[in-house]
Amino acid sequence: MLLVVGNKNYSSWSLRPWLAMKVLGVPFEEKRVPLYTPQAKAELLRHSPAGKVPILVDGATVVWDSLAILEYLAERHQQLWPADAGERARARSLAAEMHSGFPQLRTHMSMNIRRRLPGRGRTPEVLAEIERIQAIFDAARGPFLFGGFGAVDAMYAPVVLRFRTYEVEARNRRYVESMLELPALREWIEAAERETEALPQFEQYA
Repeated sequence: MLLVVGNKNYSSWSLRPWLAMKVLGVPFEEKRVPLYTPQAKAELLRHSPAGKVPILVDGATVVWDSLAILEYLAERHQQLWPADAGERARARSLAAEMHSGFPQLRTHMSMNIRRRLPGRGRTPEVLAEIERIQAIFDAARGPFLFGGFGAVDAMYAPVVLRFRTYEVEARNRRYVESMLELPALREWIEAAERETEALPQFEQYA
């Protein structure tokens, strides 16, 4: 398998399937494409008609979009979703909520692993979205949202990193610490810290 990702410091969408594959122990080749460069779009279009990261290439099969890739992986690795049908439905609902929601958090607290920006971006709308996320974390069934690590945790991993950057104190510290202690997430963070690209649109608080 080949997984095409963007800048690790900024690309929250790339992190999600990368983290799941690492935790699962799925062997894959990684191709990192620095985003917002003159050649980036053409390079991404070589792999996917959408021209966006992440992209999973598995032989003749091409899958794009984080949630679609996680569902593809779950067909082979059933532990990515809860075994119980009701819990599985709830986990998928939470994953979809993350996929399509929280626009204010995305806008005002963009992912930026290398920075520490305490107190920034806390508009009333962002705080309301953070409260919803706190409630989701509060309801965790164990160290992860449904006990063991799953697809829904991969979807919320970028939020955990945003809490770290903007110093948002999680009420459920156990959940955040469990995520940050994952060797795979530590590997992603360390790679992000070694990157040299600085994208102006994500450095508005410089």
